[in-house]
Amino acid sequence: MPTNAFPPLPPLPRLDNQLCFSVYALSRLITKAYQKLLEGLDVTYPQYLVLLLLWEHEALTVKALGNKLLLDSGTLTPLLKRMEQRGWLSRRRAAHDERSVIITILPAGRALELQAREIPLKLSVCIGITPAQVSDLHQQLQPLIKHLITK
Repeated sequence: MPTNAFPPLPPLPRLDNQLCFSVYALSRLITKAYQKLLEGLDVTYPQYLVLLLLWEHEALTVKALGNKLLLDSGTLTPLLKRMEQRGWLSRRRAAHDERSVIITILPAGRALELQAREIPLKLSVCIGITPAQVSDLHQQLQPLIKHLITK
């Protein structure tokens, strides 16, 4: 009696069983929820991410912003130019290295921080989970993100 030399094939992958799709869908839906909350500030989601870093650090290089946001300078530079035109930040070459551009929050950008303070709480209400659950989810995702960044 002949035996099959090949192991049985695994079942065909299904979209509903794919981690990539769950993460993709969640990312798009959370971004959409943020966009609705940010409309009142007239701030886009990527601008909000930049502002979050500048509220925390006051000034960062474009390279540091890109590293923290996982964005390349080709994506970040037009975004920063638009934010500079709105008077939220300034861009200047570093004195010690003209290749480096330093981004600094300006008073108009700092003023948005007070208006944005309730966004995390509003988001948790919008997506139907408590702030503690948001924090737990964030903590669960961080090791995976850090692992994939180093790959």
